[in-house]
Amino acid sequence: MRMPPFQRFRRFSQISAVFVLGMVVGSIVYNAIYHMGYNVLWLNNQDLRVQIEQYEKDILTLKKYNKTSTVIRQIKIRAEEAKEKEEASSLNPVTVKEIISKMSSDLTPLRGRSVFDIDTDSKMARLLLDGKIYIVRDKEYTVTIRTMLVMEGVLQIWVEINPYKRS
Repeated sequence: MRMPPFQRFRRFSQISAVFVLGMVVGSIVYNAIYHMGYNVLWLNNQDLRVQIEQYEKDILTLKKYNKTSTVIRQIKIRAEEAKEKEEASSLNPVTVKEIISKMSSDLTPLRGRSVFDIDTDSKMARLLLDGKIYIVRDKEYTVTIRTMLVMEGVLQIWVEINPYKRS
């Protein structure tokens, strides 16, 4: 039995190999684009979940204390960027949102407190939360309270979040 020479099929095998390679590279590029879009969508979803949780707590507090104007009805926590740039780059938005969520649950006893008693309450909050270590995704972070401001029943707290360094 006679074998046909391979030279007749060389051009066809080269074209089919390039075609298959193009399919593989195209699927990799498509998958990378799809996952980048999905990651952005997931981050937005996490942000919206934190906002919804905060708004639900605010609604319950507002319903409870709608007749009085001298109580803390809302607590807003804002994260400031760290002074050292290398520490700020290591924090991703999801981690910051989880830490802020944990802090807001720690500060729930301040809701409904009188605005005029904020001096003693703020000292207590600073003692409890300043330098507190939060564990998020198996990493430790410390929180430093920078500013606390009460205006129109809203307690606003600016915090600085840094990775915890063991000494």
